[in-house]
Amino acid sequence: MLLLEVIDATFAYGGGDPVFSGISFQLGKGEVFCLLGPNGCGKTTLLDCILGINRLKSGRILLNDRDAASFAPGQIARHIAYVPQVHTHTFPYRVIDVVTMGRAVYIGRFSSPSRSDVRIAEEMLEAVGLTHLRNRPYTQLSGGEVRLVMIARALAQKTPVIVMDEPTAHLDFKHEMMVLEKIAELVRSRGLSILMATHFPNHAFYFENNNVPTRAALMYNRSIQEVGPPSQVITENNIRSVYCVNTRMIDCRIDSKHWLKQLVPVNTLKCSRA
Repeated sequence: MLLLEVIDATFAYGGGDPVFSGISFQLGKGEVFCLLGPNGCGKTTLLDCILGINRLKSGRILLNDRDAASFAPGQIARHIAYVPQVHTHTFPYRVIDVVTMGRAVYIGRFSSPSRSDVRIAEEMLEAVGLTHLRNRPYTQLSGGEVRLVMIARALAQKTPVIVMDEPTAHLDFKHEMMVLEKIAELVRSRGLSILMATHFPNHAFYFENNNVPTRAALMYNRSIQEVGPPSQVITENNIRSVYCVNTRMIDCRIDSKHWLKQLVPVNTLKCSRA
């Protein structure tokens, strides 16, 4: 079942050159789709088009086989939730209040959250393991805790698809792993579909190594160069071509049943590409 389909999508700001063109890919139920590419290749702009923030110059975006261009913003928010790369937490709302904001699309303009809305928010806090922070001021959380609260808020929207823009950016080693583990758990337990922009090829391998249905796409030169399973797309040759980085692929045995595949950077290369 296709929840999201991007068909020959092209976008440009005003009358300028296209930021990207001819982009096509699909997202099915219960899978992770990792969008990889150098800085400035258009990943975030593409996500903004999918979220309805930007309008395509040409092409189509389908949500459950319906053209997203016909959706009102509130309708898109019932199909896709969003976890931003950066979230400024200026006001000391309680954590439970921030998660309850994910229910806004279901609440009337002049209405307050119902008991049901709050209950759903509490369930999602439990899903990400942060029930103990329910009443903590949002401004007192660590970076990793903030990211998990953003995931809980997205879960509260009750959408089949969650778009994440670099969900582990600026996190330390432990919190990066915590976020990846939580994403994998949610895909397995809830059948969610995740579209994730990331700068780290090994994120795609993490999901593939843990038997989560995963596809990766390499975005460069205003288009997607290749789409498929991470082990087929993220190769030494492809990374050299897209990033101008010399790498080595390493496979190591974790235990009697599991292998770990990782891409190790060696050095940058002199070339004209990003």
